[in-house]
Amino acid sequence: QEQLVESGGGLVQAGASLRLSCAASGRTFRTSGMGWFRQTPGKEREFVAFISCNGGSTSYADSVKGRFTISRDNAKNTQYLQMYSLKPEDTAVYYCAARGTYYCSGSSLAPDFSSWGQGTQVTVAT
Repeated sequence: QEQLVESGGGLVQAGASLRLSCAASGRTFRTSGMGWFRQTPGKEREFVAFISCNGGSTSYADSVKGRFTISRDNAKNTQYLQMYSLKPEDTAVYYCAARGTYYCSGSSLAPDFSSWGQGTQVTVAT
């Protein structure tokens, strides 16, 4: 399993941008589809975005489509979530997730991801 560490969260004003990073420590990063999820207290973990192993395919939740961009750099074992035009409703703990070795196809379901980071808080103030 990959060890995943998120960074880049923080407190921003509505309309601002933020970029999250997720560094993977394993040797199988490039063979695993990667995703971002988010969670607020009392709610289930929510899918945000997915990127395939080679970065050629991406998918997004409707709520972030057009505002967020997922990307990855396999040479650096890192994936990113660039967030633009942030809204207060984007406030959540954001989690990086890996589908697992040779699972490159897309999924929006949390149980399909085998490794998770510890999460990074994003707070968007009005």
